[in-house]
Amino acid sequence: MIATPTLPLEPASPAYICPFDQACSYLEAAAKELKLDQGVLEILSHPRKVVTVSIPVKLDNGEIRVFAGHRVQHSDILGPYKGGIRYHPAVTLREVSALAMLMTWKCALLGIPYGGAKGGIAIDPKQYSASELERITRRYTSELIKDIGPSVDIPAPDMGTSAREMAWMMDTYSVNVGHAVPGVVTGKPISVGGSRGREMATGRGAMIIVREALADQGRSLDGVRVVIQGFGNVGIAAAELLHQAGSKIIAVSTSGGGIYSEAGLDIPAVKAYASRNHRSVVGFPDAIAINNADLLTLPCDVLIPAALENQITEENVNQIKAQIIAEAANGPVTLEANRALEARGAIVLPDILANAGGVVVSYLEWVQGLSYVFWDEERVNREMEHLMVQAYHQVIQQSKLRQIPLRLAAYTLGVGRVAQALTDRGLYP
Repeated sequence: MIATPTLPLEPASPAYICPFDQACSYLEAAAKELKLDQGVLEILSHPRKVVTVSIPVKLDNGEIRVFAGHRVQHSDILGPYKGGIRYHPAVTLREVSALAMLMTWKCALLGIPYGGAKGGIAIDPKQYSASELERITRRYTSELIKDIGPSVDIPAPDMGTSAREMAWMMDTYSVNVGHAVPGVVTGKPISVGGSRGREMATGRGAMIIVREALADQGRSLDGVRVVIQGFGNVGIAAAELLHQAGSKIIAVSTSGGGIYSEAGLDIPAVKAYASRNHRSVVGFPDAIAINNADLLTLPCDVLIPAALENQITEENVNQIKAQIIAEAANGPVTLEANRALEARGAIVLPDILANAGGVVVSYLEWVQGLSYVFWDEERVNREMEHLMVQAYHQVIQQSKLRQIPLRLAAYTLGVGRVAQALTDRGLYP
């Protein structure tokens, strides 16, 4: 077993599944398949740097509150660190460490010259005003000023953050170094060096991978019944694109609950309703109310978990009826649930492939920012699609060659490329 690094423990819970332990289990399985040297495995199982900073902020009412901010840099063997900034009450150091490791394999799988990182603050952004969030973001950035940069570590939006927070981060970094640095973050507004196509990128990538998986079965997106858990940026983008392609989106959900229609939902109307209803789909007319747990078990062709991790577990896996599960979220299927799904022949499109569209377009944004040459959306989408389709077929080929499931095939490709680069670079000193 991998000797995982010591990180603070979360509260004990019978239902709790440690995301870092799960990430290490996937790494260990890939290493066993690849017959990696134990020393290489030991290096890859540890994040290179773990940073926790205090973020003292004066709230609008005059109260001073101190938040804890994390940034975990897993590997820079292939290039600068890359990963999102998450604002969510459930953020922990172990979760961030797991996501940083997954980002390393994701970038390697897609052929992007980045290593993995992740950051976050354990707050509910809905509980703070825009001015408070700006102060939190700017102070967090200033505390990390020596650990980020366009050739060091490039943050991006994640759950609870958006282009707005990235603009604040870019501005804070730029003011501190004395000149504009558009390449320090990605996912920025277009007005300050962001890329066209970035907002839809993760959802578009998920749609592309689902399309390719269906094509391998001789099917198209037209008429396919789809359930999407999570109607945030990723879920909305996936729903819109699938709807436009003729798929029937029969259910979607937000944190407060979901909606279901056997005839298929009017996605543009649902999106408009959610924008007026504090980003919630609850109460949408002409649809049946459904909770998030029941939504996962609906009969459908494709299930897209696009919310939080650990949504499909040993407790509900036997009730999952979808034959294709596309992980648009990070780690929505637990290790044991994944084994059960694979054993009965379900196709699990792993997160390091299915939700990689965001990091691909972040990479394209970074390239544009460094060159100060910006592309139209058609070119961005074309470049992203090429990398996504290429990675999908490489995973399929690896799966057939080694006679292993898709998730393990994806990990052997990602982990193998990082391990090879580590071997070629050697160990300093």
